[in-house]
Parts: sequence; structure tokens; C-alpha cells
Amino acid sequence: MTEPGSNSGIYFHTKYQESGWPKGGFECQVNVTQGDWIKTGSPVMGLGNHGANSAQDNKWWTQHITVKGSKVTVKIDGKTVLEYNEPTGAVAGKDFERKLSSGTFAFQAHDPKSVIRYKNVRVKRLD
Repeated sequence: MTEPGSNSGIYFHTKYQESGWPKGGFECQVNVTQGDWIKTGSPVMGLGNHGANSAQDNKWWTQHITVKGSKVTVKIDGKTVLEYNEPTGAVAGKDFERKLSSGTFAFQAHDPKSVIRYKNVRVKRLD
């Protein structure tokens, strides 16, 4: 759940860093009304932007991020808002890896004024 004007993100396939912006993995945006044009469910880093507000401030929503092979699917309240297929032969970048592989999860604290709430966070290994 976001409060008005808040911005956050859910990182996946990332890894621990002592400081700085995450170089590994991808960010799935959590932003309903903050000024950034990339909205909830969109991946950050130029992979696409579905451009729609699929969620509302001050209301709980469910955000599913599924990574299966080279495909990422993002659903907001059961509605598919984005599908990304990593191109065959994609390689990790120098400054920001942005390559599907493995890793952990992180929640972004975008700025001190952003108030975001997460609950019932679950991770499921897909076979």
C-alpha cells in the first residue's frame, strides 16, 4: 500500500551491496501518484512501462512478480500488466547487470517522504 506521493520498488535477482544503487537484478516499480512517470508494476531500467495506474493509494493491492526461465510476468490484483521476455544471448551490463539469473530480493526506500507498506510477502520456487 502506498500513501499519496510515495515511490518504492521491489528488486529481484539482486544481491547484497554495502552501499549505492543496486547494480544487480531488476526493479519492479511501486508508484501510484509520485511524479516519476514509471508506475506500479512496470520494470525500471528501460525494459518497458505499461503506463497505466493499476493500483490506488491508501488501498491494499496484490503484486505478483513471476520469473520463469527468461520470462518475467507482473500482475496487479490478478491482471497481467507486463510481460518481458529476455532476449536470447542477453549479457549482464557493466554498470548495471540487469540480467535474469539468480539472487535475492530487496525493497527500495526511495526517499524519506515516501510511505510504503508491504505485508504477506511470499517467495515460491518454481520448478
